[in-house]
Amino acid sequence: MPSSFVLRPATQADGAFLGDMVVEAANWRQGGARPKHQVLTSPEHSRYIAGWMRPSDAGFIAVDGHGEPVGAAWRRMLPRTDPGFGYVGTGVPELIIGVRPIWRAHGVGRTLLQRLCDDARAHGLARISLSVERGNFAASLYRSEGFAVTQSGFGRDTMVKRLR
Repeated sequence: MPSSFVLRPATQADGAFLGDMVVEAANWRQGGARPKHQVLTSPEHSRYIAGWMRPSDAGFIAVDGHGEPVGAAWRRMLPRTDPGFGYVGTGVPELIIGVRPIWRAHGVGRTLLQRLCDDARAHGLARISLSVERGNFAASLYRSEGFAVTQSGFGRDTMVKRLR
């Protein structure tokens, strides 16, 4: 059983761990794991971590009692010319979140999500978006935290939360 965790702001040195969390997010299905190198070299996923940490990037890392990172949530502004899965418009950052499997269902994702949204609000952002594949158990977490589906695509939904 996982022990307690705390959050800390993400730093430039966390880039590799954020890559690990992109892989966790991409491989959320049981038995559907794509190799790390395949996920991280695909443009659709690498855009979320390439050049971390840009001036508009922000995030938080959940660490266990030994200081080991167990989850992360971060936001990134993506341009209209290179949109992410959850792109809704200029000036709306996209949220990315990943949690190590053993730490799922222990409040890590919810705590990271809440902290990232609070931080985005404090920085004057009006909305934040994300993309979730249909069938992903995280969709119920997002709904419970105020995200609503704004666009439905092939096998995935874009969700947005109003922050003010």
